[in-house]
Amino acid sequence: MRYLLILFLCLTTVYGYSQDTTATKTPTKVKGTLVSASTNLPLSEANIVNINQVVGTATDDAGVFEIKANVNDTLHLSYLGYKSIKVRVTNDWLKFGDTEIQMTELALALEEVTVKQLQLTGYLAVDMKQIPVTSNNRYRISGLPGQGYEAGKPNIATKVLGAIFNPADFLYNMFGRKPNEMHKLKKMKEDDEIRNLLAARFDREMLTVLLQVDRVDLDEIVSQCNYSKGFIQTANDLQILDAISECYEEYKVLSRGRSRKI
Repeated sequence: MRYLLILFLCLTTVYGYSQDTTATKTPTKVKGTLVSASTNLPLSEANIVNINQVVGTATDDAGVFEIKANVNDTLHLSYLGYKSIKVRVTNDWLKFGDTEIQMTELALALEEVTVKQLQLTGYLAVDMKQIPVTSNNRYRISGLPGQGYEAGKPNIATKVLGAIFNPADFLYNMFGRKPNEMHKLKKMKEDDEIRNLLAARFDREMLTVLLQVDRVDLDEIVSQCNYSKGFIQTANDLQILDAISECYEEYKVLSRGRSRKI
């Protein structure tokens, strides 16, 4: 009888421990309210992204949001015309529930633009020097006969330059340095809320935060993946995400091929 009692207590202890461990690992939710620091009015349709969990949401008309998060997760909060901020999830926040977060409005300043009117003299040789001309970079490739090729035009130069200046080395350096961030691409594509948030944005801010790269590197990745400058300038953040994701999948194939050769 004594042995049965001891066995029962051991099983109860193990069961209780496993329940506590499961409860600890299960993501909880935090709730907050975003307001303007200057007016104290709620900010509706603000973007909230959990960088660690790679999930997103938006505030409602009352500025309230609720998002999946664990202790020490970082939330990125952004709203048009306001300074974006990062907030760490604490035990107190999880314990006491809703908390008010203030966002500061950006100071917008217009730069002066000086318009210089052309003063033509009537002499062609002189006037031509005053007219701005858009320069097109031209390449002459050693070993290939004929004229040079203009960059940005869909001709044979694009393929030739792509073969010579292979973007693989750049992608190895970029993707290889940040494997954890690049693994988030799949989660970002699967989260409908994040996709909706990115579809309405063109500032690349959320992408740089989630992927932990700066704007220059982000544009360079898309450029080296053979997307045009026009696409980079006009695409929304969701299109850029899909482009990088497709490029990353190609990189993984190249990476496996390189490993086999070695």
